[in-house]
Amino acid sequence: MSNTRWRMFGLLLLLVTVNYVDRGSLSVALPMIKEDFHISAEMTGLLLSAFFWAYAAMQIPAGWLIDKFGPRKLIVAACFGWGGATAMSGLAPNIGIMAFARGAIGIAEAPIMPAGGKLNAAFLTEKERGRGATILDAGAPLGSAVGGIAITGLIAFTGSWRWAFLAAGVVTMLLGVWAWRAIRDTPDEHPKVNPAELEYLTRSHAEESARHRSTGQRAGLTHYLKFRSFWAMCLGWLGFNGVFYGLLTWGPLFLSESKGFDLNTIGWSTFVIFGSGFVGEIIGGQLADRLKEKGYNTNLVMRSLLGFAGVCVVLGLVGVVLMPGPVAAIALLSVVLFFLRWVGLFWSVPAILGGREDAGVLGGAMNLAGNVSGFVTPMAVGFIVGATGGYTWALLYFVGAGIIMTVAVLVLDYAQRLAPKAGQPATTTPGVAV
Repeated sequence: MSNTRWRMFGLLLLLVTVNYVDRGSLSVALPMIKEDFHISAEMTGLLLSAFFWAYAAMQIPAGWLIDKFGPRKLIVAACFGWGGATAMSGLAPNIGIMAFARGAIGIAEAPIMPAGGKLNAAFLTEKERGRGATILDAGAPLGSAVGGIAITGLIAFTGSWRWAFLAAGVVTMLLGVWAWRAIRDTPDEHPKVNPAELEYLTRSHAEESARHRSTGQRAGLTHYLKFRSFWAMCLGWLGFNGVFYGLLTWGPLFLSESKGFDLNTIGWSTFVIFGSGFVGEIIGGQLADRLKEKGYNTNLVMRSLLGFAGVCVVLGLVGVVLMPGPVAAIALLSVVLFFLRWVGLFWSVPAILGGREDAGVLGGAMNLAGNVSGFVTPMAVGFIVGATGGYTWALLYFVGAGIIMTVAVLVLDYAQRLAPKAGQPATTTPGVAV
C-alpha cells in the first residue's frame, strides 16, 4: 500500500511551517520596526492585530469555499496571495501600508487550516486523524521556532528586516506550485494513491459512514449551532490561541524588554520555546492515536490527554509570573508550549463532529473563534503593557485563556457525530445539545 496520504500531510506541515514563519516574522523584527516607525506599545498591539482581524473574518467564508470547491484550489491561491502580501510588507514605507499588508496576509492565509481539516477527513481514517491533525498543526510551533532563527539570520545577513520579508514571500509563492502538483481533493483523484491505499481508505470511510449513518450531504453551519460540543470546540480553540498567539506576537518583545535579551538571544530562545511545542504536538498526536488503537474510549483518551495538558499550561504560566528569572522563564515557557500544542488534536474535531461533508465549514468556524483571540490578544496585551509598564498582568491574561481552554476540552464530546443521520431530520439529531 502506498503512503501518499502521509506524504501529502508532510507537505501540509511544510506549508503551515512557512505560514507561521511569515506571520511570526513581524514579531521577531518588532524591535527594529518599532525603531524605524517610532510607534508606541498601543500602536504595536494594533499592528500585530491587523493580520488577525482579516484572518478571522475570512474563516467561515473560506470553510464554505473549501466544502464547495475543494481544498486544493484554495490552498494554491492562498500560497500565492500570502506570499505576495508578505513581500509587500517588506516594501511598506509607513505603518499604514504595513498594517494593510498584514491584513492582506491574513485574508490570503485564511483557507490553509480549514483546508487541512477537510483533507484530514478525506484522506485519513478515524484512527489516523489524531496524527494527521497534529502533523498539520505542528507547523505552527515549528514555523514559530524556525522563523525566529531564519528571520533573525536573514536580518543579520542583509542588515535589513525588509529583505527578510521579501525572501519569505518569494519562497511561499514557489510552494504554491508544489502544492498544485502534490495535493488533490479526494484519494480517488490522486495519481499517486495506488489501488491498495485507495481500497483501504474507501473501505474505512464506508464503515465510518455506516456506523454514523451518514447522509453524505452537507448540513451547513447553522445545524451545529445548537450543540454544546460545537461551542466547546470553538471556546477551546479560542482559549488555546489566547495563549499561543499571545506568546507568538508578544513573546519576543517580552524577552527583549523584560529579560534584556538581544536580537540573537531572542532568536535562539524563540527556537527553544516553540521547538518544544513542535515536539510536544507530534508526541501528543502519536499518543492519542496509539491509545485509541489499543481500544481505549475516545472521550477518555481525548479528555485525559487534553485536560492534563491544560493544567500543565496554566501552572507553567503561573510559574513564569512567580519565578521571573530569564532562565526560569525560558524553561517554563518551553513546558507551556510542549503541553499547549497537544490541543492541536482539535484539528481532528471538525471531522469527528461533521464528517467529511462539513469538516471545512466547521474547521472555519473553529478557527474563527480561535482568531478572535488572535486580534483581541495583541491589542489587549499592548494596552496592558502600556498601562502597567510591565508584563505581569499580560501573563495573567494568558492564564485566564488557559483556564477557558482547559474547561472546554473537558466538556467536548469527542465520540458523538453531530451531522444529521440517514433517515432522521436534522432537528432531531441525538447528542448533547445546548
